[in-house]
Amino acid sequence: MIVLLIYIAIFVVAFFVVKFVAQKTVNDYTSLKTVTFGDESAVSPNRVASVVSILAIFLLWGAFTGSKLLPSFLHAPGPFIGEASFTYTATAEGTEPDDATVTVLVFEVGTEVTAPQVDPGDGWAKNDSDTVGAWRSGLIRVDQNDEFGRDAGHTVVAVNGQPIAPGGEVWTDFGRVGMSPKGTLNFEPAKGWQMEPIWLPSPEAVVKRLSEIASEGYRGSTLWAHLGWSLLRVLEGFVLGAVVGIPLGYAMGLSNWFRGWFDPIVEFMRPVPPLALIPLVILWAGIGEQGKVILLFLAALWIMAIAARAGVSGVNITKVHAAYSLGASKAQIMRHVIVPNSLPEIFTGARVAMGVCWGTVVAAELVAAEEGAGMMIMVASKFQQTDIVLMGIILIGVIGFGIDILMRLAEKALVPWKGRS
Repeated sequence: MIVLLIYIAIFVVAFFVVKFVAQKTVNDYTSLKTVTFGDESAVSPNRVASVVSILAIFLLWGAFTGSKLLPSFLHAPGPFIGEASFTYTATAEGTEPDDATVTVLVFEVGTEVTAPQVDPGDGWAKNDSDTVGAWRSGLIRVDQNDEFGRDAGHTVVAVNGQPIAPGGEVWTDFGRVGMSPKGTLNFEPAKGWQMEPIWLPSPEAVVKRLSEIASEGYRGSTLWAHLGWSLLRVLEGFVLGAVVGIPLGYAMGLSNWFRGWFDPIVEFMRPVPPLALIPLVILWAGIGEQGKVILLFLAALWIMAIAARAGVSGVNITKVHAAYSLGASKAQIMRHVIVPNSLPEIFTGARVAMGVCWGTVVAAELVAAEEGAGMMIMVASKFQQTDIVLMGIILIGVIGFGIDILMRLAEKALVPWKGRS
């Protein structure tokens, strides 16, 4: 919630800064012409907003992971590290209640430390010390250090003067002191706002891991081999889906019989997520390469069929009538009217299908893959190598974005009449 609020604040501040400060310095006044509200064709992305958006994401990422790429004043409060202490009050049978102090050294996980030396004190409750890693917690068995143990009715009744009972807790300046149902104290140092590297590593840790895997490889294959296999599977699945889906969509758009026959099948399969098909694909096609391509094929098939059908349905009927009036045959109408006018819808469907295939490739490579970005992510997740998981996700996103840009360029070059009736 805190991250979301900060992100919204950055969005609002950036909007007003760009609107009232940056735009006043623009010399190209033609770019400031009035745009009619609701005219979607006149809306183009604000590049300043795009840059600020990306920077905001990296700023939040670095701030909440303690990145060294950012100055320390931009860091979110980190976990408590250092010496913490609290006082507890214990009772035992036949004795007066006594107080003792527990000193806990909170250390950065991965470093070797020893518990600090403390003076045991004069009472029967002895001062104690222990160590706990940051973002961790540890049991403090004070009854084993005191002169009277649980066999003598040892019970902790207060922490820092505040009463405590089994299941209860007391908050100190250094963190939380809880009590287990059996009466053992548990110290949990303050975690701050930053995330533990095992859950979200810093940007530089991800870049370092990327450099290591790019030079040394991962599980017997280079990084480029992993990405290449994923890309090849996506392209195979997409091409097969387009080769089958586009003719199917045309047939559904041009024939009552085909539409009646295939409409229930397409509309039934369209909302089924490809992940739900994995068990069936494994049963039918095994866990080899064939199963992965089939899953991606199914991910692209229905999208391409619907895009082609929508493309045919969107052809202006006056163009068809005009072609007939000029004596065109069905084949000529198909070639010169229907196909050119349906291509914009098909390209839109192709971009969606490629995105879905990229999203499905991770699931496809769950099926016992030896190479692939998805395999890399899944194996890394089992060993809690979050930096590799993040690296794989970023690479998949970058490659997917690159493919989408290429398809936009191809659409612009091959379908220049898009949007022109």
